[in-house]
Amino acid sequence: MAFSDFATAGLELRSLARRGLVPIVVFVTAAVSCALLYDTLMTSSLRWPLSSPMGVAVDAAEPADQLASSEMILRAADMGNKTVILTTLNDAWAEPGSILDLFLESFRIGNGTSQLLNHMVFITVDQKAHERCLSMRGHCFDLNTKGANLSEQQDYNTPDYLNMMWQRLDFQRQVLEKGYNFIATDTDILWFRNPLPHFYAEGDFQVSCDRFFGNATDLENWPSNGFNYVKSNNRTIPFFKYWYSARTKHPNDHDQTVFNYIKHDAFLRELGLTIRFLDTKYIDGLCEIRSRDWNAICTMHANCRVGLSSKLSEMRGMLDQWRKYMSTKH
Repeated sequence: MAFSDFATAGLELRSLARRGLVPIVVFVTAAVSCALLYDTLMTSSLRWPLSSPMGVAVDAAEPADQLASSEMILRAADMGNKTVILTTLNDAWAEPGSILDLFLESFRIGNGTSQLLNHMVFITVDQKAHERCLSMRGHCFDLNTKGANLSEQQDYNTPDYLNMMWQRLDFQRQVLEKGYNFIATDTDILWFRNPLPHFYAEGDFQVSCDRFFGNATDLENWPSNGFNYVKSNNRTIPFFKYWYSARTKHPNDHDQTVFNYIKHDAFLRELGLTIRFLDTKYIDGLCEIRSRDWNAICTMHANCRVGLSSKLSEMRGMLDQWRKYMSTKH
């Protein structure tokens, strides 16, 4: 059974259990059965929980050469062309009924998106989020954060929020150094269609936008680093190092703001880095107030909303809109 199928089964059985329609033991039995079946389909033997190659603890403060154990997770999640999908998860967003469930639901009801979950790597920043990931038999990185408390909802631009964003960026750099391209997605982004056909063949670093002005090469577009596609090469790796080092000049800003500061820098031009901004017709979000083309939308970001409850409300509303749209197609 694929991870996407197991995640779907888990969501549906939990829903039935909450309504009292099936005993909890049925859910436990089904979950164990699915996990055992999944074991038989993997080329390497799985063990519960942390000895499994599907879940590895990685210390973000250690040198990259000590991250060799993460290679097996990237290999397991590989699409077949050295490309993986990355998302970051903490306890507040991993709680049942919270952001993660809505994120997974979008893959389940999306158009051709469910199998993409098999290539998703969950970068977990606290123990509860990691345990939730392992319970789904996902591809799970336990990113140790050296005393930081990242389990609670992190409000925008608070110190813990900034720490989590910069930890994420540094880990992404390590993935590039291992030769993997990646699609990075915030967990508050709903996936309704596969976005890969809308990436540019020539772009090293491709990023979504809070505001898109119609030209993919225009550096005046307003980037949103919640969703990006990055190729591993001799331009993106030094770019990510340069980006991370710029944190020292802007200690009170997060990675997206700092990217805005450095995107015009001569160093990027000297690297020959090609930056492309993704069209909000396909890679959309809530920062732009306009009508939306549901015939085109691939992903939808619940951004420009403050607080967990606001994001949850918007995501549920977008899922309902998608269901209504899909009901007209049958």
